[in-house]
Amino acid sequence: MRDGWWNLPGIALASRVRGGRERFKRPMAQFNEDSRELAVKVVYYGPALSGKTTNLQALYQKMDPKVRGRLMTLDTKDDRTLFFDMMPVYFRTAGGVKVKIKLYTVPGQVMHESTRRIVLQGSDAVVFVADSRKSEASSTLAYWKDMVRNLEANGLDPRALPMVIQKNKMDLEGIRDDDFADLVRSPKVPVVPAKAILGEA
Repeated sequence: MRDGWWNLPGIALASRVRGGRERFKRPMAQFNEDSRELAVKVVYYGPALSGKTTNLQALYQKMDPKVRGRLMTLDTKDDRTLFFDMMPVYFRTAGGVKVKIKLYTVPGQVMHESTRRIVLQGSDAVVFVADSRKSEASSTLAYWKDMVRNLEANGLDPRALPMVIQKNKMDLEGIRDDDFADLVRSPKVPVVPAKAILGEA
């Protein structure tokens, strides 16, 4: 992950100005000075069956029950996410700031693009979960473009938003040997190999 990605108080997204008019908002993680509480929204985005829900399930199992909230999922009969998953994580920093990280996934099915756009609203960071198999290259690229389009529709600059690509399903065969150069070029987004089904990243 990029340096400072989890330096939560420092999350601030730059705005772009085109023709003298602000195109992108300047959202920031929500900080309540009175209660000294910081709220951060992280969205797991990617194609259907790429492993978004599996990521949250693995995180849930690994986390101390004292800091994790309830993992809320809404699945269809074929085990695909219908609307979204959400899991809150709570902890307190050494300086006494209470941090609440809200982890979301989006539904991967093509028909739910409007839902993905809604879930992305107010995001402070994004984890793009990519299926590493060569056979899924075209789908991965299509969903990357879908994510960029939906971020911009929400007034978020995909080039300024803290982001990481998870190269998931590394335990399978037919894995592509590049780091998704077809998705991003400059600035380069960190790529992290993972086996979410095994809880490894």
